[in-house]
Amino acid sequence: MGETIGILKVIVVQGKRLVIRDFTSSDPYVILKLDNQTFKTKVINSCLNPVWNEEFTFSVTDSFATLKLEVMDKDRFKADDKMGHAHLELRPIISASRLCRVLHSSAGDGETRMRKVVPGKDNCLVRDSFVCCVEGEIVQDVWLRLCDVESGELELKLKWIDVSSPANPSFPQSVQQ
Repeated sequence: MGETIGILKVIVVQGKRLVIRDFTSSDPYVILKLDNQTFKTKVINSCLNPVWNEEFTFSVTDSFATLKLEVMDKDRFKADDKMGHAHLELRPIISASRLCRVLHSSAGDGETRMRKVVPGKDNCLVRDSFVCCVEGEIVQDVWLRLCDVESGELELKLKWIDVSSPANPSFPQSVQQ
């Protein structure tokens, strides 16, 4: 694994209109993967619009990294069923972080939109997403559509911590998971 360039905090907020994989509902959970790091949310029983509000922290070593998500239906007596997948390129939030660092002294307090990311055939965005600098923190709220499935969306909140940021001079250059 290379040198850590930043820390990505991901809050899996909620799912909407997830597909039925059991008789009348599903028992969804989300698997998050970034490089060799994998996390899993708790299972929400019998729910097609689950609310997780769970936070996960990833070490990022590549500015071209992609966060991959897979929604699964927990089954007791057989293999878990797939409920769709999505991905999110991290380049926009990482590049906005660098821009915010350069403009740090002029950005001031409050919220500054640093970059707009629009839905396209090469991403899973449902609607426009903005990477913002909020009181010195780089954040992005996204809604992702699930692929290879009839319906379903995931809401995520991202926070980027640049390990080389002047605001974090004592931040360790390697983070243990």
